[in-house]
Amino acid sequence: MSVRKIPKNRITKDGRSYAFIVTEYGLDGKRHQHQSKAYMTYDEAFRAEQAYLNKYKDIDVNPHITFYQAYLKVYDYKKDKIRATTLKTYRDRIHFMKLFWDVELVDLDADIYQRWRNQMNKTDLSDRYKTDIQKLIKTICNYAEKQWDFNLRKFYNKLEPFKTPGAIKKEMDVYKPEEFYKFISVVDDIQMRCLYKALYYCGLRRGEARGLQWKNVDLDNRRLYIKHQVQNNVETNNDKDWYICACKTNTSHRTVPIPEDLFEELTEFKRQLKKYKAYRDTWFVFGDKNPIGTHKMNNWKNAYCKKAGIKQIRLHDFRHSCVSALINAKSPVPTISALVGHSTPTETLDTYSHMFEESLEGVTDYFDKIFEENKQKNHQNNGD
Repeated sequence: MSVRKIPKNRITKDGRSYAFIVTEYGLDGKRHQHQSKAYMTYDEAFRAEQAYLNKYKDIDVNPHITFYQAYLKVYDYKKDKIRATTLKTYRDRIHFMKLFWDVELVDLDADIYQRWRNQMNKTDLSDRYKTDIQKLIKTICNYAEKQWDFNLRKFYNKLEPFKTPGAIKKEMDVYKPEEFYKFISVVDDIQMRCLYKALYYCGLRRGEARGLQWKNVDLDNRRLYIKHQVQNNVETNNDKDWYICACKTNTSHRTVPIPEDLFEELTEFKRQLKKYKAYRDTWFVFGDKNPIGTHKMNNWKNAYCKKAGIKQIRLHDFRHSCVSALINAKSPVPTISALVGHSTPTETLDTYSHMFEESLEGVTDYFDKIFEENKQKNHQNNGD
């Protein structure tokens, strides 16, 4: 790099005539020249050059890489390391970040971040979803620091969860036990009864239920072993275009106890299947040689809801219903967390915080009972 006087035809109206030039390798591997803005004196340009050198010190990639260029690098790097569904979220979320696209990573600052937050707050998106979108920014920053030695910690630390003052968390649609039993009473297919009971009693995710094979069902010890899940190709979303993949998180790999009601159904269902010569323990519990399709799961659920005369809920809401029932039964949070495969009990508390608030009703009953018992003892001791 060097400071030089710029050509006469490029001198600014107020007489700024010095600039420094940098020659670097771009993302395409070719050499490119970058000229700074104009300065009034040689000394000003020289000091700016020194500041520039310090700004990009230790960076081993083109320092002018933009946010969007970094995103493309991250996307390419992650292709064989994360699930296709996660890659799709990257593609979906980058469109919310157009304000950042042409900004060089080293120029990310509090001002542009606040402008982006203001844009996001004008949307109808929930605080939780906006915070999830923001995770992609963190992913890009982390990659730039780890792979290219950028120092973006000052900007990274300004990324805060979205939280609208006074916002009321959206209630989850759930089935109370009496609603679920009304629903399941009209399900006339044994496989579908097993499916919806597994979702409700065991808190399974849809993909986990689809991926459950008979070899993962231990009827002797009444256990389900959740080892993988089945997902559709995100590009086609065709039930025939499916694949087996790892569970959502490491803690999603878990052992789940089978309640009596589900145990009886699974035992009878397996007895019926074993009559078929083609049956193998690699068959999917909900399906056969192929897993049940998501459209069938939804369509049959919708039909049964209508037949039972109860509200429609999503398949994932059966999982929420499971947690809701356990919270109302005063089950310990770590137990609930382990059952549904959350990474920590804190995740369970954060996700279902409003349900725990509702479950506070009646928690004083125990102390009220003790108080009354002691009150009666005191009366007896005093001769009352």
